[in-house]
Amino acid sequence: RMLKYTFQIPDDTDFLSFRDQCESQDGWVARYNKGGVTVWCRDEECKTVQKLKMRIVCKDVTAETLYDVLHDTSYRKKWDTNMIDTFDIGRLTVNADVGYYSWKCPSPLKNRDFVTMRSWLPLGNDYLIINYSVKHPEYPPKKDYVRAVSLLTGYLIQSNGANCCTLYYLTQVDPRGSLPKWVVNRASQLVAPKAMKKIYKACLKYPEWKRKHEPNLKPWRYPEQNTLPCINVADLTVQRADSLENIDESSVSEEKAQHHSDDDET
Repeated sequence: RMLKYTFQIPDDTDFLSFRDQCESQDGWVARYNKGGVTVWCRDEECKTVQKLKMRIVCKDVTAETLYDVLHDTSYRKKWDTNMIDTFDIGRLTVNADVGYYSWKCPSPLKNRDFVTMRSWLPLGNDYLIINYSVKHPEYPPKKDYVRAVSLLTGYLIQSNGANCCTLYYLTQVDPRGSLPKWVVNRASQLVAPKAMKKIYKACLKYPEWKRKHEPNLKPWRYPEQNTLPCINVADLTVQRADSLENIDESSVSEEKAQHHSDDDET
């Protein structure tokens, strides 16, 4: 329902359905499980759209801190080393906005970017953030990037007591293009677990960083602080994957690809 072409801001049932997907074991196969990180794939996985689910337990991090880290775009620039650029475009409601994000792919693959609608909701002891791709008239696909499509991506944060929480990350992305099999395998075996550990490390350092960087500014919690221009919902449509250029990069061999040195971090 949510992924129809007409644009809809998620409502409570969408958030509940997303939470159910995060918690459900049905149809998910664990591909990676160590160091407190688990990565699952769908067992009927088709080749183009990768649906991945990850979970990490974050000790010494409160659910609130994790929620702030995922929202704070100025902090993201400090820890998300795959990111090229990110910025907020405008707001839709008190708990929904539209933003841009671009990230590095191993060369010679082309870099990817997204324009997404993001919506968030505290729900009991949980926090949820979900996004999916939209078309915005002022942000069409760019020449040097492949415009990827988030069909549904999001985070579920669950508090496990005073100073511990669990993060689920579920992503269903169409990278547009036939990617080589090694990229798909690498995503679940290497890139995903590292990304989760990177978020966890970022959370441990955030309270100290935030104390020095506008400690009271959290527009995702206090909507009255939000200075983004308002966007009219009528200007947006859901970004359909089949309306974008599809490029074939499936023949790029792993040996030829330049992985970013950051990938070698433990």
